[in-house]
Amino acid sequence: MKHLPLGTTDLTVSEFCLGTMTWGNQTPQADAHRQIDLALDHGVNFLDSAEMYPVNPVSAETMGRTEAVIGAWLAAGGSRERLVIATKVTGKGSEAIAGGAPEIGAARLRAAVEGSLRRLGTDVIDIYQLHWPNRSSYHFRQNWRYAPPGADARADVRANMLEVLTEAGRLVTEGKIRHFALSNETAWGMASWIALAEAHGLPRPATLQNEYSLLCRHFDTDLAELCALEDVPLLAFSPLAAGLLTGKYAGDVIPEGSRRAGREDLGGRITPRVFEAVAGYLGLARDWDLDPVQMAIAWCRTRPFTTIPIIGATTAEQLARELPAAELTLPAGLIEAIDALHKAMPMPY
Repeated sequence: MKHLPLGTTDLTVSEFCLGTMTWGNQTPQADAHRQIDLALDHGVNFLDSAEMYPVNPVSAETMGRTEAVIGAWLAAGGSRERLVIATKVTGKGSEAIAGGAPEIGAARLRAAVEGSLRRLGTDVIDIYQLHWPNRSSYHFRQNWRYAPPGADARADVRANMLEVLTEAGRLVTEGKIRHFALSNETAWGMASWIALAEAHGLPRPATLQNEYSLLCRHFDTDLAELCALEDVPLLAFSPLAAGLLTGKYAGDVIPEGSRRAGREDLGGRITPRVFEAVAGYLGLARDWDLDPVQMAIAWCRTRPFTTIPIIGATTAEQLARELPAAELTLPAGLIEAIDALHKAMPMPY
């Protein structure tokens, strides 16, 4: 497993990040701990979690359980020094917080950091992310009905950003977080956070965690340019499109115990067009004698901007299937075929 500098930070991370969102729900603690051990054995030192995890479903009753599973691994003798840990504060309105998560401001940010530190059983969080912005955004399939805020909201939005950055600066100074970061952000949002941070000497966003896969390529234009020029790595979540690119849902089936068994539409990813696109990518993997899972993950590392795929797995056996993608180099002809298929069938959901 290759390791690389994480943008402008002082951290060095594996080229894959281990996702944890099913831990404590679909994935029992013992299997989650096996996944950490397996990942470390293969050179993966980067973990991503969130205050609101586990998911499928998200609930106030289970919120924080995933971080507690990681904390239990550390308490049982796991080496904190071997891990780079990222986690997130829940965005506004989530049902993960009883009554709906409040807007993220200074007090909310601090309380969430301290809660995560307790559950993780650590003194410091390496990468602390906003799960999504307070204002509206086009992520999670909201692009089909997206209405951006008007110019009259700009001053309030920027004032809130500055408040959050200022508190993040205090948390860095206190040694509770090492770096501040974002998730589910837009190009305008990322550019604004960076400009405010640099103007006021506050923590610059270190990474951006957005959805990215063969089936979801919103990042490829304006955000790609911004993050490449500003040296902000993309942490690509759902590189297997919530399991669609594994082929297990081909034919519109719903396997027992799968993510789709809990949410049939896979968060809006099931559309009249999606299975045709999936069939195309499965066909390319077959034609080139590749595992489609490994092809989809390896493709993320071919992009002309720094991309670290977050490889999540319900079981250690699934993770074992994903990890060999680190050793896979996709032929130029296959990449050209992938580009052609994307052009023929863009944005299937």
